[in-house]
Amino acid sequence: MTTTTTPRTDASRQPWWARLSERCYRATTPRLVQDMQHEAAGTYGEMLEDLNTPLDAHFEREMARQLQDGQPFGFVPARTLMPVMMQRFGLQDGELAADPGYDAMRATCNGCPVVGKCWKAMRAGADVEECRSFCPNAEAFDSRATQ
Repeated sequence: MTTTTTPRTDASRQPWWARLSERCYRATTPRLVQDMQHEAAGTYGEMLEDLNTPLDAHFEREMARQLQDGQPFGFVPARTLMPVMMQRFGLQDGELAADPGYDAMRATCNGCPVVGKCWKAMRAGADVEECRSFCPNAEAFDSRATQ
């Protein structure tokens, strides 16, 4: 008699230790991100600034949430996020540096009320339409893009 087994693909059919491990990881991710931010600030800062660093989805989501709750020391959204956001609008940082409103746009970016959402969107390659829906500089970028 030959017995065939069906591969386990359903999450509820994973071995109990795999489910437990996943739950433990999810439950401790906020603390892990917070500890990393404080105890390995350099590495954490590099991860925030390199928008192409591959991250586990839960870890990335928690980094964005904590970024939204308060920017870590040394993180400057205008340096990391604004150039990428401007590219979405068809602008280059070097082109706008002489613009009289450039410093105001940088200040707006650094005080962004949705910095965590922006960070995640820039990592995900959000298109300009999505960016317009949340970026406080969208109107300024649009007006400069049409000049």
